[in-house]
Amino acid sequence: MSNPEQEQVWLKQALAGDTSAFGKLVDAYQTPVYNLAYRLLGNAGEAEEAAQETFLKAYTHLRTYDQTRKFSTWLLSIASHHCIDRLRRRRFTWLSMDDNPMLAWLTTDHGRPEESALRTEAGDEVRDLLDRLDPPYRLPLILRYWHDLSYEEIAATMGITEAAVKSRLHRARHQMADAMAQRETVRLARAITARHNAGIIMLQRGHYDDTHSHRTVLVGVGPAAANR
Repeated sequence: MSNPEQEQVWLKQALAGDTSAFGKLVDAYQTPVYNLAYRLLGNAGEAEEAAQETFLKAYTHLRTYDQTRKFSTWLLSIASHHCIDRLRRRRFTWLSMDDNPMLAWLTTDHGRPEESALRTEAGDEVRDLLDRLDPPYRLPLILRYWHDLSYEEIAATMGITEAAVKSRLHRARHQMADAMAQRETVRLARAITARHNAGIIMLQRGHYDDTHSHRTVLVGVGPAAANR
């Protein structure tokens, strides 16, 4: 991103009709806008289209921008609302919060496994876990942990109160932790099943080897061998 002083210069020039100045703003913010869109939509092509639409909307509504606000907050607000509209148009059935009870073991801010996963961007697994969240809960999580926005900035971006931001983050973290715990339970069950099946196979092989050896002994002492 650009420094605030340079950004204000570009904004003034863009408001005066300088399209090249707005192009510099696009260059400065295209990566964070695309990243936000991708993490909300989960599709690279859609994210690229959403980023383009975001900058188009920002340019056409530039005169409505309140210069007392951070430009990045205003821009990410446009991007997030556009992406949520896209998600609504998909008519997906998102996992209901009521169908996914929270686990009691996640009660403090220390050592949260889901925060660790978010911070280290654990690839497809985190993408899948994010997809399980409704957009109103997914968005503040992304803004907080990937874009490092404050509660105040998230509230301004989403058009809600700071109290609502904290509440949504709290519930989203618990939903993420619950989904991770369920996934680990499934992994453990699969590992136990695999070891159990491997043990059965080994026992079967051992039984076959013992039977085969026994038959070999019997052949060696049979009538044919006695008549030699």
